[in-house]
Amino acid sequence: MKRISINEYDKTLGTLIDLSSMQDFLIHHHKDAVNIPYQKFMLYYDRYLKKDAPYYFICSKGIHSGRVVSMLEYFGYDVTQVVQQS
Repeated sequence: MKRISINEYDKTLGTLIDLSSMQDFLIHHHKDAVNIPYQKFMLYYDRYLKKDAPYYFICSKGIHSGRVVSMLEYFGYDVTQVVQQS
């Protein structure tokens, strides 16, 4: 699984998707992140993603983003987990 620190992320790398709840996203998020709550994303991931584009996933504890990246790698997507600390 590819993984980078939030300090290494730059919006030119690809889309940053924050899997936090809407409430948590409103309290704290990266300025370039798009919010798609984890449960909603898991149900409809194919509606949000294109196979030929890179995506970066973040969440508060790294659990949901790790699961999503593992699953999407298996399906052939270009995905990377973004962790809060280096």
